[in-house]
Amino acid sequence: MWPLIIVSFMLCFVPCYQQFPRLCATREALLTKECCPPWEGDGSPCGARTGRGFCQDVEVSDLPDGPQYPFSGLDDREKWPMVFYNRTCQCAGNFMGFNCADCKFGYFGVNCNERRESLRRNIFHLSRAERIRLVSYLNLAKQTVSRDYVVVTGTYQEMENGSNPMFADVSVYDVFVWMHYYVSRDALLGGPGNVWTNVDFAHWAPAFLPWHRVYLLHWEHEIRKLTGDTSFTIPYWDWRDAEGCDVCTDELMGDRSPQDPSFLSPGSVFSSWRVLCSQAEDYNDRGVLCDARGEGPLRRNPGNHNHDVVERLPTSAEVEFTLSLTNYDTGAMDRGANMSFRNTLEGFGDAQTGLGNSSRMGMHAAIHVFMNGSMSSVQGSANDPIFLLHHAYVDRNREYFISSKELGYEYSYLLDANQRLAESLRPYLEELRSVWPWLLLAGLCGGIVAVAIADVVRTVKQRYRGSPWLHIRTFKNLFALPERQPLILSCDTGETKHHNYQTTI
Repeated sequence: MWPLIIVSFMLCFVPCYQQFPRLCATREALLTKECCPPWEGDGSPCGARTGRGFCQDVEVSDLPDGPQYPFSGLDDREKWPMVFYNRTCQCAGNFMGFNCADCKFGYFGVNCNERRESLRRNIFHLSRAERIRLVSYLNLAKQTVSRDYVVVTGTYQEMENGSNPMFADVSVYDVFVWMHYYVSRDALLGGPGNVWTNVDFAHWAPAFLPWHRVYLLHWEHEIRKLTGDTSFTIPYWDWRDAEGCDVCTDELMGDRSPQDPSFLSPGSVFSSWRVLCSQAEDYNDRGVLCDARGEGPLRRNPGNHNHDVVERLPTSAEVEFTLSLTNYDTGAMDRGANMSFRNTLEGFGDAQTGLGNSSRMGMHAAIHVFMNGSMSSVQGSANDPIFLLHHAYVDRNREYFISSKELGYEYSYLLDANQRLAESLRPYLEELRSVWPWLLLAGLCGGIVAVAIADVVRTVKQRYRGSPWLHIRTFKNLFALPERQPLILSCDTGETKHHNYQTTI
């Protein structure tokens, strides 16, 4: 199956992205099999008039699929996107997008000629304002219907080969929830319960890491477009050696509900979120696709998982061992691959021995199981915003195929020592910056009070000079306490037999 998956990954770099542009979700587009929407800048398909791109035939690999997928012509995802469209926009230069309206990753500006590198940071190095902004952006993405994309709710056959389009509106955030569902769903072979479960276009094979890398970049890109904040990056959660879910706070990804630990605290904005595409068994039993309807609240109960499957969160030693594996993938390049960096990082190889088909899950898979809720379902895992933080950390663990710098971003842990120190101190310095006016005001008030007291004391002394009750010795004795043995002994006393805290040289 892995050649099929690699081809699917490579197609992510052409403007189909495994998404359905709203402008191409029409009967006309499906019947003509052409998805070449106009660019608003010049009104021509793919921006051809100004050289941004051109409408061209889609080219797909003619390599055979792997032995794990013994079918042909049954799944709409085969040779993507040929079932739906055979002509799409092929963008030129630094342009990308379904109509070549966007800039490639790492490029900005009207003409996409400004090269800029973004920094993905440890979530605990964000200032309070940056954490609030992160949560606000994610919630905005969840509440805003996508302007550019829709999701498919029926197979091409159910659409009567395009005559009856079956699409649904979803939010910007849920476009990506649906994408993760659609790429990992089981193959529908026709009729209730007739599915092929041994297929996944983004997991269990070499495409796992590059597919998720491009997936996160698109997610990041859409949030930037929504908010207008081109500096936004997805932070990462470094879960090495963590004893629990330390991002599960109401300030970040949501604490537990005191009424039911399987749900989120009402103090978190994420407690109001509704999940979709999370009921894989039900879809399989009915032989249908997810219809993108809400399926209840977000669930999470970290640590109360099956400990026979996952013992604990991964350790630093296990991460180091995984990084020491020199072969990206080995053997059949599946869950049984031995001494495979990809398989071990994905969690099906033992992170202490490197042997595949481990009886316990580790690394990436361990976090999904540990969360014990919406995140624990492969198809529905992206419903939980922790998914983003988790996969941003998985992504940072090694360069492969295309480096992150080539794609326009970097991770803060790769900075030099001085930069890392400044990065770790940044949230504290920003907090200090926000309170320093109050500290200055308090200092000024304290100075004024001190001056006022000194002035009162001086006035009193001048007025009652020579008064017997103000005699200094009497004044001292008035407030004197009984003398006690000193706590720190001095060698100036006549007693030399006692030890003191000075070092004899």
